[in-house]
Amino acid sequence: MLCSGKIRIVAKKLGHMENAETIIYVVTTYLSLGALVAVVFLAIGIERVEPGSRGSYAFRTLLIPGICMLWPLVLWRWWVLEKTGAGS
Repeated sequence: MLCSGKIRIVAKKLGHMENAETIIYVVTTYLSLGALVAVVFLAIGIERVEPGSRGSYAFRTLLIPGICMLWPLVLWRWWVLEKTGAGS
């Protein structure tokens, strides 16, 4: 009887670890995609979306954390501006 109680405690702990690992995996994947979007956007897209940013390379590093967090919005906005040509 005592042994089966220990097994349940271990199983519960493993279940929580799987949840934690899943959360870490999802966050890591999300931020990795964000870093990829940031590199591409800052290399190619920012000058198309905001012509006033031409030649201002120092501030681009400040945009990296925000782009990593909001990359779906950045991609959507970039796509809309490219489609309408409003950034030019």
